[in-house]
Amino acid sequence: MPLPKYLDELFQHMAWADARVWRVVLAADHDERTHKLLFHLHEVQHAFASVWSGEPILARRDAADFDLRSLAQWAREYHESIPQHLASVREEQLDAPMEVTWRKWVVRTIGREPVATTLAETMMQVSQHSTYHRGQVNARLRERGLEPPLTDYIAWAWMGKPGAEW
Repeated sequence: MPLPKYLDELFQHMAWADARVWRVVLAADHDERTHKLLFHLHEVQHAFASVWSGEPILARRDAADFDLRSLAQWAREYHESIPQHLASVREEQLDAPMEVTWRKWVVRTIGREPVATTLAETMMQVSQHSTYHRGQVNARLRERGLEPPLTDYIAWAWMGKPGAEW
């Protein structure tokens, strides 16, 4: 069976919401805190995509490796590549254990060995993590006197689930 609709839609929403945030960010003056938050958000998206595809994670990058436009392009590349991967995932794979390559960091962070997680749980994590950091970016935009975009899932649904507009 193909990927359940709810997971596919979470990734569609994530692309739409990320693109809306990026349009506001790129129209504003550069802000280092916003840059670092967006870098972290997209670094995690890319890291999980590597784990899911069985590819090695590229050498750790730094926010300074990107200017704002190249970071936005890196984000867009993720969202343009992920539908092909999602199309290859079958529902029966979702309960398979999914080991992350940053296990040592997890142990240091939570103070013990983590229990096994599944592919579905890591997919949910990417969506939730991205939402959390988009909220931080939107708060930062408001602090800077800018109007943050509406990125709620329900707003996306009310709008007819439009595609991302980069």
